[in-house]
Amino acid sequence: MRRLVAETRIHPAQLVLPMFVAEGLSEPRPISSMPGQVQHTLDSAAREVERAIAAGVGGIMLFGVPQQKDAVGSGATDPDGILNRATAFLAERFGDATVVQTDLCLDEFTDHGHCGVLHGDGSVDNDATLERYADMAIAQAEAGSQLLGLSGMMDGQVDHVRAALDAAGHQGTAILGYSAKYASALYGPFREAVDSSLTGDRKTYQQDPANRREGLREALLDLAEGADIVMVKPASLYLDVLADVAAASDVPVWAYQVSGEYAMVEAAAERGWIDRDRLVTESITSIIRAGADTVLTYWAVEQAEWLQTRGIGARS
Repeated sequence: MRRLVAETRIHPAQLVLPMFVAEGLSEPRPISSMPGQVQHTLDSAAREVERAIAAGVGGIMLFGVPQQKDAVGSGATDPDGILNRATAFLAERFGDATVVQTDLCLDEFTDHGHCGVLHGDGSVDNDATLERYADMAIAQAEAGSQLLGLSGMMDGQVDHVRAALDAAGHQGTAILGYSAKYASALYGPFREAVDSSLTGDRKTYQQDPANRREGLREALLDLAEGADIVMVKPASLYLDVLADVAAASDVPVWAYQVSGEYAMVEAAAERGWIDRDRLVTESITSIIRAGADTVLTYWAVEQAEWLQTRGIGARS
């Protein structure tokens, strides 16, 4: 009866798996703050993508972890850089079976760890950063990325990248705008996952957690600039913002269940304080219930496999 009258259901195609591909590894490297997650080699990434496809997961989102960094993130636009190389490798093999997506941001590639180019005083140069994003977009599209995740929160990034893609003949490459991205404490494990070099914080370009209306306003700006999809990040602590954006958007709305959300559940479960499997499904259900059409989650494959064996994925 509960299954029959359920108002919210999860489908594997609503899930996207974030993946980290690192340069210079001979085998996958575990991420200590995200138990069960690794920095992948190209070969291990391919095996994980095969598993995701078999489970029906909707797509993968790739993050690159380079060995060398500089002030402008040169590796982000190098065709032989780890992210572009991994994208080409996976898109060639799996591009017809899943949606290969890429993170479009400089933070993994800069020696200061910020999402953009810096002024001399250490502040982010928004307009110079947009030029780097345009070059990144073309490099990622040429590598085979089908959807670009603009996560840097620069003003005007969607419009600038869309114009660059169109001018380069990549009109079919879609844009996911990380529209409402908050300066959250939940990103800590991610910074280990990408070997972040961040000094300071990102409060000048990510949003204040106290502001709800601002999240909707940022999403509306991205919609006006032509975003194909808009994103709220993090997910679980921002369900009110997610619901606002979903009510206003005429394009798909996604949410990112970020590293800290994952790590908290895994840590509590390891101590026996919670029922891990039930909470994983409950957390993803809550995000979809709030209005997300798709969820980026590190549990994407596991949840999708449960759906194949348990129906709706929930345990009584």
